[in-house]
Amino acid sequence: MRKKIVAGNWKMNTTLQEGVGLAKDVNEALKKVQPKCDVVICVPFTHLAPVNDVIDQSKLGLGAENCADHDKGAYTGEVSAPMVASTGATYVILGHSERRQYYGETSDTLKTKVNLALQNNLTPIFCIGEVLEQRENGTYLDVVKSQIEEALFGLSADDFSKLILAYEPVWAIGTGKTATDDQAQEMHAFIRDVIEKQYGKKVSENISILYGGSCKPSNAAGLFAKPDVDGGLIGGASLDAESFMGIVNAF
Repeated sequence: MRKKIVAGNWKMNTTLQEGVGLAKDVNEALKKVQPKCDVVICVPFTHLAPVNDVIDQSKLGLGAENCADHDKGAYTGEVSAPMVASTGATYVILGHSERRQYYGETSDTLKTKVNLALQNNLTPIFCIGEVLEQRENGTYLDVVKSQIEEALFGLSADDFSKLILAYEPVWAIGTGKTATDDQAQEMHAFIRDVIEKQYGKKVSENISILYGGSCKPSNAAGLFAKPDVDGGLIGGASLDAESFMGIVNAF
């Protein structure tokens, strides 16, 4: 049975002190409930080790928002997968649309990052998704298929099975727009079919595919009720503990 997961992506938000406080609030909230999903927070690099010190990772997983495409060396300002793992984090977001758009990350770059993450026992939360023009011109399925094939289909079935995928319609991130429940289900089912053709039904049925596009407490239950939507990668709503827990409790 594949895991249900709600993961927060804080992006470039919160000071260290604010972030530690937010992590404590989420951790305390989780003590009071029995969530029907795994819960993860992916925080800025500066926050990883201090947040690890204040949360119970048996209840709240910890991840980074990115890692470098080298494991060490003269790459000023970069943070490697071994560095991320050394903080106690066990997840890393890779391929987010903002990394692709603003920092020019390509499928080849992401292929390297995924391999480095796996070598360091980090679970990649790998993002895929189309922009508005691709949604409107009808190429959105081909776009997402290519993103999966180019970056991930070099993996063995065993390594592919260690991934979490996150479908993020780029046109719905931070815009207030959300894919309808049916649009999300269509894409998630399509992604699962693409995986099945390459790796077989067992792998495709067991991989978690999250929805990431303006998911909020008000729309989470409808999205999560769809058979191929296994949770959410949450942006803005993860910056408030009550709002984030509203999404966790949507299961």
